[in-house]
Amino acid sequence: MDQNLFNSSRTSEKWKRIGVRKRAGVALPLFSIYSKNSTGIGEIPDLKKMVDWCINTDLSIIQLLPLNEVGFDFSPYNAISTFALEPMYLSFKDLRKTDLRPFRKEIRGLKNKFPKDTLKVNYDIKKEKLKLLRKIFSTVDLEEIRNFEIFVKENKQWLKYYSLFRILTDMHNGKDWADWELKYAYISSMTAEKILRENEDERNFYFWLQWQLYEQLRSVKRYASKKEVLIMGDLPFLVSRNSADVWAYKNYFKLNLSSGAPPDMYFSKGQRWGMPPYNWENIESQNFVYIKERLKYASNFYDMFRIDHFVGLFRIWTIDKNEPEENAGYNGKFDPEEEYYWEGHGRKILEEMNGSSDMLPCAEDLGTVPECSDKVLKEFGITGIDVMRWEKNLNQEFKSARSYRVNSVATVSTHDSSSLPAWWKYEAGTIDEFAFSKVCENLNIRDNDYINLLEKLFGGNINGRLSWKKEIPNVYVLLETLKMNFEQAGEIVSIYLSSFSERNSFLKFIGLNESIPGDKVSVTFIKKSLEKISETESIFSIQLLMEYLYLDKDILQKYSEGNFRINSPGTVSGDNWSMRIPVSLEELLEMKINPDIKKLNRDSDRSNL
Repeated sequence: MDQNLFNSSRTSEKWKRIGVRKRAGVALPLFSIYSKNSTGIGEIPDLKKMVDWCINTDLSIIQLLPLNEVGFDFSPYNAISTFALEPMYLSFKDLRKTDLRPFRKEIRGLKNKFPKDTLKVNYDIKKEKLKLLRKIFSTVDLEEIRNFEIFVKENKQWLKYYSLFRILTDMHNGKDWADWELKYAYISSMTAEKILRENEDERNFYFWLQWQLYEQLRSVKRYASKKEVLIMGDLPFLVSRNSADVWAYKNYFKLNLSSGAPPDMYFSKGQRWGMPPYNWENIESQNFVYIKERLKYASNFYDMFRIDHFVGLFRIWTIDKNEPEENAGYNGKFDPEEEYYWEGHGRKILEEMNGSSDMLPCAEDLGTVPECSDKVLKEFGITGIDVMRWEKNLNQEFKSARSYRVNSVATVSTHDSSSLPAWWKYEAGTIDEFAFSKVCENLNIRDNDYINLLEKLFGGNINGRLSWKKEIPNVYVLLETLKMNFEQAGEIVSIYLSSFSERNSFLKFIGLNESIPGDKVSVTFIKKSLEKISETESIFSIQLLMEYLYLDKDILQKYSEGNFRINSPGTVSGDNWSMRIPVSLEELLEMKINPDIKKLNRDSDRSNL
């Protein structure tokens, strides 16, 4: 591995601090894990058991999904604050400076009401937890807690507008700030101070919650540091339109636009996320204080931070707020539009981010990537992400392990994709029907002609995925069936080449000579895939927790369907952001697969030794 890329980069001092060497890690959302001490959902102290598991398996990175407070959809990427942490992740057992004896019965009642051995999180736990936390708070004397006073003093600015936003949201029965009375939606400083004075107890309750979260998460970082396990936080690139940040700093956002992603081969209509894009000119005019303060606060908890939607630093896909929802991100444009401006734009923001904390930045650089992105990543010594199923060469064969970027996190799947076994069962070797229909539309193949073509080329349609007939074994037969020459059918040929032989190409890549039917995913298949991703040149190999758990035969058989995933982008569903792993953390620590994971990391020189 070439260490010079990191040692001579703009983040060299940060790399020296953590060590320039290959590492393996695990990625997870906190809501998906639980221990015997948890109440209804994964809690911050549970991460200490994850640290212990990492020690058992020779992993040295825990990558978390965002822990910021969430809104109505419980998406960690649609936070109502870029500072405030989510209070439902608090552990009653680990609350500071409180007497829990009068509340033991109620805590047991909540544990019984919200059992943890279900496959989906019941988010009613948040409301019930907050009710009980209010009761506990009413017994606390804040004046006797010196650390609380220090916390409030050091974080007064964001705590003030966050607590005010929460108070006003309650006053308006949960309505979005855009639907509040004008005097509250566009509040004056005098009115703000009056409300905070009149609601002092409520204000202090929100301060107290955030102090408790601060203390519990800092304790996790101290524990992980002692065990030499790094914590990577995920900082949402954007923030909910209905958030304390947007309400308090409207001039930092373009409220007439919605952010998203342009159409690509994976999301044929593009994506529309709903969050407003930043007004970078206004943020820059204030010396990027908004960004710097966010990173400064996050550095209390994390050794590294993941820049979500990194390519959005250069330019972001924007859609008019009034565009019909069904069009997703199809009718949008980049902001800024001028490509020559992108590199300087992104570098300037990244320089400010890099100089704002001791945390090592890492980038999520998926999607439609501008040419300047890779150049800037190398210059700064920042890792991107290489997802195994998408890493192909010009011949549409899977790239060799040695072809992965040194400055990358190698992974078999992401929280936005299907799992490895579900990909193999339902997606590998298939194409997206909507994307194919758009290509045909451009070629003037419509109506009955389109239907007839589908019947000739494809043998099935599952969840909008088309699978090629065996009778179309090569490009020549494809062109003959289409009655077109290569030049006319170029787009269809490209789609064909990227998918028809995908299964065979992948089996060859991971070193499995036997043929594996789509509905038969074996532990050997999972093991070979994990071995291959660990062999890559990538400095980090970080896998979702469930991908490691698929090494267990029973878990693989029971939990590898397409709907067992963390998130399905472009959909709003109760299934999103609610998946829970099928074992407790206590069981995880004793699993028979742990020595196999340890051996995997030692064989690939990614262990802690």
